[in-house]
Amino acid sequence: MKALIYKEFKLAMHPICYVFVFAFPLMILIPSYPLGIGFIYILSCYPILFLGANKGQQSNDLLFSTLLPVRKKDIVMARIITVAILQFTYILMLCALLPLSFAIHKSIPGEEIPGLGLDAFVSVLAIALVGYSIADLIFFPIYYKHGKSIVMSTLLTILGFMLYLGVFTIAFPFIPGMEWYKDTLSGALWIQFIVLGVSLLFYVALHFIVYKVSSKRLEKVDF
Repeated sequence: MKALIYKEFKLAMHPICYVFVFAFPLMILIPSYPLGIGFIYILSCYPILFLGANKGQQSNDLLFSTLLPVRKKDIVMARIITVAILQFTYILMLCALLPLSFAIHKSIPGEEIPGLGLDAFVSVLAIALVGYSIADLIFFPIYYKHGKSIVMSTLLTILGFMLYLGVFTIAFPFIPGMEWYKDTLSGALWIQFIVLGVSLLFYVALHFIVYKVSSKRLEKVDF
């Protein structure tokens, strides 16, 4: 497994993926920037990563991987772990930049944070983890069904994530009794951390399902 993950980062990962992961978190420093939108950028890495290092399926990365002396389900697991590393690296970058972002926003008179902003950062992370789980549940099974459905799987994944995010951006703040969601400095901060913990468990459980379904589908693909 270690060798497969090493292959992912050395051969399959295009340098532009690192730009997405390490540069786009800086957008949290932009005043009035809706934080929830930034999580979509990681999903934009999927076609770049899954198309292979040569930026096209001519690279035959999946075929190359299946010719290695490894199990097909290990190929799927390595790719899921690679995507998870991208997702959590992006989240850690946001966390590291959060204090500076707070300072910038507070220095601007009358500055308000719209939508899924810094005033509910812990909850935003929880929502993002659930969203990534749903996105991967859409993407991986579709892609590994034939090993070619990169366009359709990417479009459905981004669309599904945006619809999911839109529900929380528009509807969630208006749900009665959810005032704790609006301010991480309130006494209800511990509730948001509980929600974050539950979302982590949900992330692990759903990705286990993603792994099982995707690996079974890849086993049936005849290259």
